[in-house]
Amino acid sequence: MKSTFQIIILLVIFFGTVSLPAGLAQKETKETEALLTGNMRPSIFAITMVMVHDVVNPPAASRYYAYIMLGAYDLVSQHDPAIVPPAAFIRHYPATPIVSGGVDGHSSEGLGGADTAYDYRIAAAYSILETGRQMLPSGFMLEDEEKKFVQRLQDQHIPQPLIDRSLAVARAATAKVIGWSRSDGYSRLSALLRYSPLKNDSSWYPTPPAYIEAVEPHWRTIRPMVIDSSDQFMPPRLTPFSMDKNSEFYRLVMEVYTISKDTGAQSLYERTIAGFWDCNPFAVATSGHMAIGLKKISPGGHWMDIAGNAALVAHVNFDHTIEVETLVAATLMDAFIACWEAKYKTNRIRPETYIDRYIDPRWQPYLQTPPFPEYSSGHSVISTASAEVLTYLLGERLDYTDNAEELFDIEPRTFHSFRAAAAEAAISRLYGGIHYRDGVTSGQAQGKALGEYIVEQMRKAGIRPVR
Repeated sequence: MKSTFQIIILLVIFFGTVSLPAGLAQKETKETEALLTGNMRPSIFAITMVMVHDVVNPPAASRYYAYIMLGAYDLVSQHDPAIVPPAAFIRHYPATPIVSGGVDGHSSEGLGGADTAYDYRIAAAYSILETGRQMLPSGFMLEDEEKKFVQRLQDQHIPQPLIDRSLAVARAATAKVIGWSRSDGYSRLSALLRYSPLKNDSSWYPTPPAYIEAVEPHWRTIRPMVIDSSDQFMPPRLTPFSMDKNSEFYRLVMEVYTISKDTGAQSLYERTIAGFWDCNPFAVATSGHMAIGLKKISPGGHWMDIAGNAALVAHVNFDHTIEVETLVAATLMDAFIACWEAKYKTNRIRPETYIDRYIDPRWQPYLQTPPFPEYSSGHSVISTASAEVLTYLLGERLDYTDNAEELFDIEPRTFHSFRAAAAEAAISRLYGGIHYRDGVTSGQAQGKALGEYIVEQMRKAGIRPVR
């Protein structure tokens, strides 16, 4: 594994090579558009790394991504008639224009022009960093990225008044989004009744090595973005718990146990897939009495990077890249809300707990078991839903190489479609020993239904494929 020093060096190299387009103050060119669009993925990755630092849990990370992208999307929709306003498909989102210093979202003349003009692209790009800075617990870590962003604009001789006006509009977009976020129920979570795990045969219970308490047991109370409610999309009925060796549930358990015992080529293949899609922010390694936290990106962070990567591969312009990232972020937030409703309603025991109690007390899964109930598989839900949205926007087939976690010594994998990537993400949870097969397949069914619903709402609002 790379040392902390090596990782820091990689981050410096990664972000140091990003630059804004030369001649930004001139009339827009295809080259300028490509460079502006290319700046998006590193900015979102910088936000992801702050979440890694803060060990933000997967549901909360999806919420941050949704709000962080929403202000940028709102700004772009006020300037590009091809981008549908967010209030047309996001429930309860205010349709009021973004205003700053008397300059509303429709008065910009773009680069140059009147004294009241601002560049909406600069404003949108900056608002992503600014919203992250204000919302994330360690958001101050993004201040250097903001300074670098402004410095690059200055290096390209963008007039300072234009920069200042654009950043003022960005801050207005951030203020609008953060103001709206305060009504989604997040601030009330800490006041809700603390979750106590049930001590019975069939229920989830904290697992080793850290025995972390249940993560976000009340997440279903968060206001969704597009779907109507947390229980609108429930998975199929789960296989009933049983200790009978002739039961269907016992067969599901033994499938997990048997896969873990395979030491041949198939095991290597399965473990490669399991490791690639691990995305566990809670991983803890132990050595004697010492416990070490191993920080990783969340599943939502992985799919946000896939979205940005795919937009680059598909040569999507700046405005539509904002659209793609925002729609995936909103889908992730809703998918986690729906999945967490199912998890805590079914409260199903994890394979690790069942096997250790009733089959083999020395058994360990290949992946570390996450600290929440098993049914349904979160990876299956959010990956399948995201794939449906990305497939609608970017097409059935798109060849891309997923290198989202190369920084963590995880080799890239190439995919030919989003659905193929989602299917691999789903089955990885069985290969990793942390989900039963029906938790995976039911999660896929839940995610597909939710994803198809969001696509239908997008269609009704007038959102069209961008490729």
